[in-house]
Amino acid sequence: MRSRYLLDTHVLLWLNSELQRIPRNVVAAIDEAAQVFYSASSAWELSIKQSLGKIQLAAPISVFAKQSNFLELPVTTQYAEAAAKLPLHHRDPFDRMLVTQAIMEGLILVTSDRKLSDYDIKVLAV
Repeated sequence: MRSRYLLDTHVLLWLNSELQRIPRNVVAAIDEAAQVFYSASSAWELSIKQSLGKIQLAAPISVFAKQSNFLELPVTTQYAEAAAKLPLHHRDPFDRMLVTQAIMEGLILVTSDRKLSDYDIKVLAV
């Protein structure tokens, strides 16, 4: 059975604009996945950072995601309420949303943030 992944925000950024930062085996795993998701919270976070001049995107996330056949996970009230109940291993609200979505949707989180492994989720380490 092929894997189903959720991309952490920085992985989504790197796939969009800095592919060389991701190991080839991780890129291959993403390419071979049954489904690859990104969170609307990641698009929001990247849009904020771009508007502040902190990052540059090669393409808007909506365009890049469509071209890459990535599926969007919306931010829902159900996810928000569940995220509030997570242990405080990580305080970043965007990361807490990603952890919640990975848990609730049974997805493997693709991340280089080792702290997210403190949660009871499967991780593909970058």
